[in-house]
Amino acid sequence: MHAPGPQLKKRLLRLRLNGRWREDAVAEGALLIDYLRDVAHLTGAKSGCDGGECGACTILLDGEAVPSCITIAVRCAGRSVETIEGIATQGRISRLQRAFHEKLGAQCGFCTPGMIMAAEALLRRNPTPTEGEIRTALSGNLCRCTGYVKIIESVKAAVGATP
Repeated sequence: MHAPGPQLKKRLLRLRLNGRWREDAVAEGALLIDYLRDVAHLTGAKSGCDGGECGACTILLDGEAVPSCITIAVRCAGRSVETIEGIATQGRISRLQRAFHEKLGAQCGFCTPGMIMAAEALLRRNPTPTEGEIRTALSGNLCRCTGYVKIIESVKAAVGATP
């Protein structure tokens, strides 16, 4: 017989996820992206680079766009986490989600949840951003399909849309 491997220490994580409080036991070093996908079963945030460089995993933490692939889950205790799944209201997609659909900003769709969450954070703090401000807000999000034209057009369309 061999000795058992090291036991992962777990902690109780209580956070507000998409508007609802929940508690789960999570490993102390677990990343937020893994918690969201494997424990909460919210798969909209994508793991693209595992280093906080591509933005595919962007979520809102207390309203601020952050990469969930470099965020330790237990550090979110008591805080509000919003994912792409949480910005729809009463089963209706948000104006930003609708604009991405209508203006073809989704492309292949892999980066789209992160793009939308970064844009959502911008629009919450500045409902009428300039194109430069949109570009700056999305600068941490990479799209491998396009030159970003349709993505910028989608955010601009959402600015002019009625909620």
